[in-house]
Amino acid sequence: MSLRSLLFATALFALAATPAWAESAADTIAVPVLRAKVSVTSDVVRVGDLIDNAGASALVAVYRAPDLGTTGVLPVSQVLNVLRQHQVIGVDARDLKEISVTRLARSVTAKDIQAAVAEALAHRGNLGEAANISLTFDRDVQDLRLDASNSGAMEVTSARYEARGGHFDVTFSIASDTGNAPTQLRFTGVAIETVDAVILTRSVERTDILKSSDIVLERRPKAEVGGDPAVRDSAIGMQLRHSMRAGQPVRVADLVKPDLVQRDQNVTLIYQTAGIYLTTRGKALDSGTEGDVISVLNPQSKRTVSGIVTGRGQVTIQVATPAPVVVSDTAAIASQEPTTTAALAAPANSPVASKQE
Repeated sequence: MSLRSLLFATALFALAATPAWAESAADTIAVPVLRAKVSVTSDVVRVGDLIDNAGASALVAVYRAPDLGTTGVLPVSQVLNVLRQHQVIGVDARDLKEISVTRLARSVTAKDIQAAVAEALAHRGNLGEAANISLTFDRDVQDLRLDASNSGAMEVTSARYEARGGHFDVTFSIASDTGNAPTQLRFTGVAIETVDAVILTRSVERTDILKSSDIVLERRPKAEVGGDPAVRDSAIGMQLRHSMRAGQPVRVADLVKPDLVQRDQNVTLIYQTAGIYLTTRGKALDSGTEGDVISVLNPQSKRTVSGIVTGRGQVTIQVATPAPVVVSDTAAIASQEPTTTAALAAPANSPVASKQE
């Protein structure tokens, strides 16, 4: 082969290899590019968090990360200086002035904590449903921020409750997806069961009829209200069995139907018996609702009688009548006659026989 042919072949080979070499070079020396927003999950910020194409320097830590769940700002000029100190040069800043760095976190709200503790204590001791448990913590419960790796559920590892004093001690465990030890959360305080209670807004007398403005609905300890708390809608229009002060809870046992008869009221006194219905006027000596037995003064006879309240301003006295004797089996009477005859048919020498003669 001539020298001219050899030179020509070499030139062709070089031209063919040039695009592949250029592409490979572009891959190995990609320009590092600065990021405008950075999110980290650890307590440090690394070179690889700040720029794309960080290469071998990606794992080098250059800043302390912000607090959990917060965001910090870094001037670009400062970032570039720090990167140069770690031999990271030629960074494309893209005309950015600052970089925001956010530390990711898992938030656990105070409301979530309270709900989890109540659920852990439900049906322990004398407590009922979680929704009815009121909690007072020994320390104020605030929103918590945990490392983002704590992705597990809040698992109850220990729950103690003393029924006498209401004290509780509950511990939760939250697993980490990085293999680190689970995070432990412990809460202590006092738990009581509460119920919806009808509370008087004013002092109420026994003769007062409850109106909507006289009562409000509040959550009160079950031990204070008892096992029969009144229902608001059912209490309106009812009367109390006795006078009560403002702020007291109303129970079902405290309520009665409104009085149909008031003390010292003039009433219609009804005497009723079989076939007879008499009315007269009387004066009530007691108050009473339907079905109550009260005393009534008859002004004509000056006698006090007892009757049943049967209507508004109306008292009824049921007069008992003796029940008639009814003979339903005449055959039984007739069957006794042979016995009587036999008894009279005595011997002729008997005293009875001589008397008959």
